Amino acid sequence: MSLHGVLAASARREVALLRTRPWDLAMMSWVPLLAVALIWWIFSAGLPTHLPIGVLDQDHSALSRQVVRFLDATPGLRVVQRYDDEGAMARALTSGAVDAVVLLPRNLSRDVKQGRAGQAVLLHNAQLGTHSSLIQRDVRTAIGTVSAGIELSVRNKRGESMTAARASMEPIRANMVTLFNTSSDYERFLGAALIPAVLHILAMTAGAWAVGRELRDGTIAEWLGSGPRWHEALAALAGKLALPFASLSLVALLAMLWITAGRGWHPAGSLGWALFALLVFLALSITLGGFASAITRSLRTALSATGFITAPAFAFGGVGFPLVAMPMLARAWAYLLPYTHYIRVQMEQLQMGAPLVYSLATPLWMIIATAVLLGLSASALASAAREPRSWGKR
Repeated sequence: MSLHGVLAASARREVALLRTRPWDLAMMSWVPLLAVALIWWIFSAGLPTHLPIGVLDQDHSALSRQVVRFLDATPGLRVVQRYDDEGAMARALTSGAVDAVVLLPRNLSRDVKQGRAGQAVLLHNAQLGTHSSLIQRDVRTAIGTVSAGIELSVRNKRGESMTAARASMEPIRANMVTLFNTSSDYERFLGAALIPAVLHILAMTAGAWAVGRELRDGTIAEWLGSGPRWHEALAALAGKLALPFASLSLVALLAMLWITAGRGWHPAGSLGWALFALLVFLALSITLGGFASAITRSLRTALSATGFITAPAFAFGGVGFPLVAMPMLARAWAYLLPYTHYIRVQMEQLQMGAPLVYSLATPLWMIIATAVLLGLSASALASAAREPRSWGKR
């Protein structure tokens, strides 16, 4: 049989197997689609708003009420409760009813009127890093706005013009220029990065499962024959992995096109190259899973390897925590994971608008790595097909 015939026969066999195993088919069709839809839905708001906070107003003055109004008017915050005593405030914080509490102490208004610095205290739960940083920023903005208004009013009453008052209050200004993700949109930042991470897990699992179940069920001879040559094993492997690659690639393209063009996001760089890199990344992931099964001859071991490689990929990818701040060993492990390299290409092209030359190399070496893994997997499977004693191992 020609290599083309071997490839086609292997693909037909995989289709027939999937028809009798609906859950295997689900893991490469509607389950990935559901997973990426769930990720998009979680981050579809883009910006976190109306984070619940409480207020303990011990001053009960016009100034403290103005501070509360400014806090509640800030889009990122929502004053959901006002407390009468510190016990109720502490219970709300420990129960998680609110993410933070702003304490406005007694004599706040009197201190400000007498020219002394007033003190508003923010009590927040720093275990929730994103909540905490956003609340700190918005509380600082709200109270800073009230404080600036008071200072401007005082200086104006002393005879300074508003322009001169502003200049004397802030002789040096920090001009912060946001270059990428200017709107701080979590859908574009985290949502777009998590979708490939989830597909990476599913793709490597699909590759490991497709090859590993032939060894587990002792059907490798039915698939490859009793003594396949290397190129025949390679063609059969390519035919088997073609269906999960096509299915997951379709899901990936739909997801990334929706989260970009479908949501009105016009990437600064090459969307086409980012999509190409994503397809190559999925091909590498599926092949890596098949390689794990072929080399270990154990589906159980291959699935364990899949979890070891893919589960921490997002954490080590440099998206949630910067690579440069990781210890040397953690950074070395991160650079061994394919997701780390793919996500850099995606961020360069979708968010940074980097010249294409900076993103050319990664997909190309991923293609080479995929070809090498396919060759090694074919060699391992050809050897396994001649050793029935290794079949049937979980």
